[in-house]
Amino acid sequence: MDHEQLTAVMRRLALEAGARIMEIYAAPDFEVRTKSDASPVTEADEAADALIAAGLRAAFPGVVLVTEEQAASHSQSADTFLIVDPLDGTKEFVQRRGDFTVNIAYIEGGVPVRGIVYAPAKGRLFYTLADGRSVEEIGPFGLDSPGEQRPISVSIPDNRALMVVASKSHRDAATDHYIAQYAVRDMTSAGSSLKFCLVAAGEADLYPRLGRTMEWDTAAGDAVLRGAGGEVVRFDDHTPLTYGKPGFENPFFIAYAPGVLLVKS
Repeated sequence: MDHEQLTAVMRRLALEAGARIMEIYAAPDFEVRTKSDASPVTEADEAADALIAAGLRAAFPGVVLVTEEQAASHSQSADTFLIVDPLDGTKEFVQRRGDFTVNIAYIEGGVPVRGIVYAPAKGRLFYTLADGRSVEEIGPFGLDSPGEQRPISVSIPDNRALMVVASKSHRDAATDHYIAQYAVRDMTSAGSSLKFCLVAAGEADLYPRLGRTMEWDTAAGDAVLRGAGGEVVRFDDHTPLTYGKPGFENPFFIAYAPGVLLVKS
């Protein structure tokens, strides 16, 4: 894989998809349907998916592509592939909360090595460079001319006063119980894969997820976090979270800045 090309293609497609999403977001009304797994889907999900999938297939025709909105892609088996969530945080989109993201990642040997997370309503753009380091680009975002790229890195955590980020839409008693085992300075809530990016940028130390997620929900944010020096491990045994699992479903996991003393589950 040519990582220079990959970075440029993922960035352009994420920005183009984000622009299309925001056109629909700004409309007075848009269609919302319920998928077979009871999750919502909108015309913005589908428009962004079509745009990104076409662009990735044209640029990387020999690479397996898995995308949330194309069920046929979920039956594939690979440990090296592209994976897309064209609109992560559809509930936030529908409720017009702004915490939704475009996510594109490249998995190599079961590891998310490159990724991009774009939050168009927030004006935040995080991605890995060709060498694997993570940056946040400061807008405005030209399609073919990246702006200022600010290197990001995880915090040096103080285990006596941790900053924790948790889900807006999927917070539950089990998560609260787990967080209560840490000395927490403050907590913040965020939707979608932005939670990974807050840890990657040093704005939070710990993000536990005790709920169902799919690999397309996490891969891009995971790549950005790893490129900033962070780690993502399984909740049960603290081994690294891997990708290309049958059905692309994740176990519970913990994303964190190294130095956080993880509590055993």
